Amino acid sequence: MRHAGKLITFEGPDGAGKTTQIQLTAQVLEESGYSVVRTREPGGTRLSEAIRQLLLDPCYKEMSGVTEALLYAGARAQLVSEVLLPALAAGNVVLCDRFVDSSLAYQGYGRGLDLEMLRVINTFALHKLGTFCTVLLDLPPEEGLGRSAGVAERDRLEQENLSFHRRVRDGYLILARDYPGRIKVVNASADPRLVQEQIQEYVMAYLTGRDQGGAFE
Repeated sequence: MRHAGKLITFEGPDGAGKTTQIQLTAQVLEESGYSVVRTREPGGTRLSEAIRQLLLDPCYKEMSGVTEALLYAGARAQLVSEVLLPALAAGNVVLCDRFVDSSLAYQGYGRGLDLEMLRVINTFALHKLGTFCTVLLDLPPEEGLGRSAGVAERDRLEQENLSFHRRVRDGYLILARDYPGRIKVVNASADPRLVQEQIQEYVMAYLTGRDQGGAFE
């Protein structure tokens, strides 16, 4: 059965379980007859993955917030043109691990960069991408960082202090408050099965037209 292409993005702090929930969501959708494409940010293309290495390498501690924002937008522009737009045109459901809201949360609220500047940069990067739905997996940064404590080496952003990660979380929740039609908040502290049930409810509402999602603003 052919379905219209839809983009669903997954956001949240480090350790929120996005990767696991995306895997589970993809499995459910494929079993329901949807063609699913999974990707991530920054990354998803050869060029974007190279930019990812620059962004997350802890050795680049001198990277400015503006440089960071522009690199993320560049990786995003490549992903949109090379992967997202073709996949959506072919009727796929695209599940993306992080997307444009990460730039507002991390570089805007976390770094303190001008939000309107970030919106202008990223509107240009999105190539007039249409509406999409965002699942925000929310949990306290203390819990998220605790979950990822076993990682051999934390990346450059994971190494930021707790105050930074608290600002990022606050930023995500502000975005969810301002754009409730597009951003759906899920309590990521709950049992993973309950988290997945809530995600499925939001995702199926969007895919079946009961929820219209929204465009990036």
